[in-house]
Amino acid sequence: MLLIKTRRDTLLGPLQAVSGIVERRHTLPILSNVLLEKRGDVLTLLATDIEIQITTWSTGAVGEGDGAVTVGARKLQEILRSLPESADVSLILDDKRLQLTAGKSRFSLQTLPADDFPCMALSEGETKKFTVSQKQFRHLLAQTQYSMAAQDVRYYLNGLLLIVDGSELRAVATDGHRLAYSSMPLDDAAQAPREPGAARQELIVPRKTVLELSRLLTDTDEPLSIEMLATQIRFQFGHVSLVSKLIDGRFPDYERVIPATLRNVVSVSRGLLLQSMIRAAILTNEKFRGVRLILSAGSLKIMAANAEQEEAQEEIEVEYNGEPLDVGFNVAYLLDVLNNTVDDTIEWGFNDANSSALLTIPGNDRFKYVVMPMRI
Repeated sequence: MLLIKTRRDTLLGPLQAVSGIVERRHTLPILSNVLLEKRGDVLTLLATDIEIQITTWSTGAVGEGDGAVTVGARKLQEILRSLPESADVSLILDDKRLQLTAGKSRFSLQTLPADDFPCMALSEGETKKFTVSQKQFRHLLAQTQYSMAAQDVRYYLNGLLLIVDGSELRAVATDGHRLAYSSMPLDDAAQAPREPGAARQELIVPRKTVLELSRLLTDTDEPLSIEMLATQIRFQFGHVSLVSKLIDGRFPDYERVIPATLRNVVSVSRGLLLQSMIRAAILTNEKFRGVRLILSAGSLKIMAANAEQEEAQEEIEVEYNGEPLDVGFNVAYLLDVLNNTVDDTIEWGFNDANSSALLTIPGNDRFKYVVMPMRI
């Protein structure tokens, strides 16, 4: 008999941390469950979808005896959410049923044996381990993750490339139409020792793992431990441990995609450009989302039209004295980069209307965004 008495938030917080990866419909019913394990006053929660596993724990789970059980993650979460914040919750395992009591509320939930729960084992072999702040890594993800592909047949694009090269950590994402690159330094004291001449380490983290990390990480200086294994990667922060399988594939050579030389560069206010793009996007074709950019000395015009012959035109002042340009882009790709950078100014470099454009931040060589033009 598993008996837990605790505050509603002591159980709900950890449950929300792990249940994001739980699939509503799964071929294995037990994968819709969360594993609850009580040892003393420590309550551990674990969820997995076979590819990713998240474990978290909390203290303050008083009650008689120790034990483990699995129960439907979504149902338990919805019940706890609906209870008052100050509610005291009791969980009792009775004849394969989990009885949840809070005040005068009573719930009886179906369970499955804890022994049947498929826990992931850590892969063996050499590892590379280092520590960064949650804020730094979350910022690295925010600057790149929007360029990941979703359900592309080129499976290696459905994720984020992480590279550890000496004292630098890089992240790259591409869907074949645009590419985002960002990097950050690793502290000398935090990085794993590197043998002279050792090759850099690259791995591809699945899209779902990246999105889940973005949800769980906070904008604080709290430490995040990252451990690169042979076929897995492990993130540990706060009371959370996330283990994910890696995508086995060869990521495109991103260095060849980033333009080495640019004939012209225009400097523009990010906020002004973003608001103009948002307004112009209202009248774009819903399928192709194309906008036309006309650049001339000191001026950038943004034009959009749709099948109903409706048109939008925006004009903003820019710092530019180069040759004129008339080029089309998918507005969604431009909105993504503008929404996920916080700097006041964006630099847009280009060669001609048929070549990729490079968007950067002045004075910052750690961020690059490449976007292909489109015909309009």
